[in-house]
Amino acid sequence: MKLIKALIGNSNDDNKFSWGILLLRIFLSALMLTHGFAKLNNFETLSTQFPDILGIGGEWNLILVILAEFGCSLLIIFGLFTRLSTLPIIFSMIIAAFVAHANDPFAAKEMAVLYLGLFTYILYAGAGKFSLDYLIRKWFSKQ
Repeated sequence: MKLIKALIGNSNDDNKFSWGILLLRIFLSALMLTHGFAKLNNFETLSTQFPDILGIGGEWNLILVILAEFGCSLLIIFGLFTRLSTLPIIFSMIIAAFVAHANDPFAAKEMAVLYLGLFTYILYAGAGKFSLDYLIRKWFSKQ
């Protein structure tokens, strides 16, 4: 009976939530890191052909995307400035899905929309207990 309650019951256990959000942060950000790393590795080639969506030049747009996808993903993995770090990724995914791929079929923008939704959830939920954010907040509350 206890197993059935655990499987179908609703739990407000803070540790379960924190483990869940930790796994989501690591898994999702590790996947996003691969996109940023690929862009970083091919910077020379991509910088000449990257679209100038923001009107600041294709190379600068690429730099901002790399900072979001690679740099912010690292911060989210460690749970450092988590909510703030989700904002550049969310912005990048909005631009990717609804501007860069605006006229493409949904299949071309599906991944960006998926990342947008999941990083928006992390923005809402925060980093949880297993994060540097939590340790910093805890340290400041003792001051």
